Amino acid sequence: MTAVIVDEDLIDVEPGDTSAHRYAIAFDLGTTTVVGTLLDVGTGTPLAVTSMLNKQQPFGGDVITRISATMMDKDTPGRLRGGGRCHPAELAGQVCREAGVDPAQVYEVAIAGNATMTALAPGIDPEPLGVAPFVMSSAQPPSVLAAELGLTLHPRARAFFFPALGAYVGGDIVAGMLASGMDRDKRTRLFIDVGTNCEIVLSDGDTILSTAAPAGPAFEGGAIRCGMRAADGAIEVIKVDPHALGDEPSVTLGVIGDVEPRGLCGSGLVDAVAELVRVGLLDDTGRMVSDESAKEIAPALADRLAKIGEERVFLLHRPTPETEPADCVYLSQRDVRELQFAKAAISTGWTLLLEQLGLEHRDVQQVLLAGSFGSYLSPASAVRIGPVPKLPVLRIVAAGNVAGEGAKMALLSVRERAGARALLEEVTYVELSDRPDFNDKFVDQLGFRS
Repeated sequence: MTAVIVDEDLIDVEPGDTSAHRYAIAFDLGTTTVVGTLLDVGTGTPLAVTSMLNKQQPFGGDVITRISATMMDKDTPGRLRGGGRCHPAELAGQVCREAGVDPAQVYEVAIAGNATMTALAPGIDPEPLGVAPFVMSSAQPPSVLAAELGLTLHPRARAFFFPALGAYVGGDIVAGMLASGMDRDKRTRLFIDVGTNCEIVLSDGDTILSTAAPAGPAFEGGAIRCGMRAADGAIEVIKVDPHALGDEPSVTLGVIGDVEPRGLCGSGLVDAVAELVRVGLLDDTGRMVSDESAKEIAPALADRLAKIGEERVFLLHRPTPETEPADCVYLSQRDVRELQFAKAAISTGWTLLLEQLGLEHRDVQQVLLAGSFGSYLSPASAVRIGPVPKLPVLRIVAAGNVAGEGAKMALLSVRERAGARALLEEVTYVELSDRPDFNDKFVDQLGFRS
């Protein structure tokens, strides 16, 4: 017979030798996207990976809106919890089917998510996260059976939740820190998870600080006139040539799926603004220059400046010369402002952390851009407009889905799981809302660097 033990708990006693069939699932519960990865615990090999859009989005694109919804309608918490529970359940079923694994042989799951998602999954009231002084009911969610989260796996399969550092620096960031070794590297490193709520971690090799900045949905295509998520038809890369001649394209677009452009995703938005800043069609304040100035600065691009109503726009894709500007894919003046607010919030966050450790931006030896968006963000564009320090681009690294990687590590190593818990004692959480100088710093960061 085979004894199945998770940590120090006896899960089952099975007839025969079943040690070759032991599995676990790592979940990354994102505000926008939820990812599940099935692991063979014996070999550490990922057997199947799948993802889905977060079904809580009808209640708001960001966690603050969702928390507000729970405070305004007594039925909303139950509906949010139901939506939160269906993600792991659906993903678990999909990865097991894809890999041909019996769900009853999945003995454990690890869940990395922001504090709100982590609270909603087991049914913890998220209201304290949304009102001052922004406290968590618990930094370490209770260990529960996977069945209590609606997962149809082994009846006694356990669910491990990553601990949270603060109301807006949750278990996904702890998992990301674990995967990127923020507590083990002696270099000065800056970890930025770019999203609706941007989490920032700074380490000088001895002290680790963390905070969160309200970036808003611009980086994910939200609140943008032609914004869309990163799907087929989304413009993700933009290059402009202000002096193109003849048949040379003045604007070159990289479109997901190599199809007709339908909109603009977050990386395309950053590229568009960075390129217009580079060629001078956006001034230091973020305002589009006049038609007369555009003809002098970038003659090949001047005819792409237009108006929709009273708003200035830059046309990125015009299907035909006769197409009305409103029917094109374009960047509007308001879009630029949305991005300015988002990048100013992020840069204010890491600026305050650097000041707290007595460091300057040039002291940062490596910047890790985490999350799915961070993987596609152009380092050169990010440096030009300011969500990251002005550093050589070789110091800026796309870290990818480190939250998911950290969740896998916790499933494969008891030592790494203990390391995740230890981070609660090693990292100091800085609440930006408590800083009286936040607003002044934010205004200073709104402009674009020349």
